[in-house]
Amino acid sequence: MTLRTVGLAAIIVLSFAAGSFVTSQLRHIQSVRAAGERVFELRVYHTFPGRLPQLQSNFRDYNITFLKKHEITSIGYWTPQDSPASENTLIFVLAHDNREVAAQHWKEFREDPEWQKMAQASEAAGKIVEKVDSTFMTPTDYSPLK
Repeated sequence: MTLRTVGLAAIIVLSFAAGSFVTSQLRHIQSVRAAGERVFELRVYHTFPGRLPQLQSNFRDYNITFLKKHEITSIGYWTPQDSPASENTLIFVLAHDNREVAAQHWKEFREDPEWQKMAQASEAAGKIVEKVDSTFMTPTDYSPLK
């Protein structure tokens, strides 16, 4: 084997290795882009005085089931520790494939006849939610949750 043949073989092997590396990086970038469309929605429900227990009961008994039915992913639910927010605030985070999917799923959720019936029955004693704040969020590149 001549030095020229060894050099040519080395170039071929290195070219193959470099091509494999570049291909794997491009695949990773594509998967990050696809996953990068996922959005999170921060929702804060402010209830009328004394109505937070009813709202929590609704979520515990019905709402989460309806969210799942309409492919809205629950991440977590919280109440503030400090007054006065602890008396009338429910905070939760949802995940959606993207903003368009979120809009479609919320539309289907609101139009669900079963949901409408349950919501109407739960408000027989009066309105529960005074105000809803909704913020869509995109995970940062360093976020452990994406």
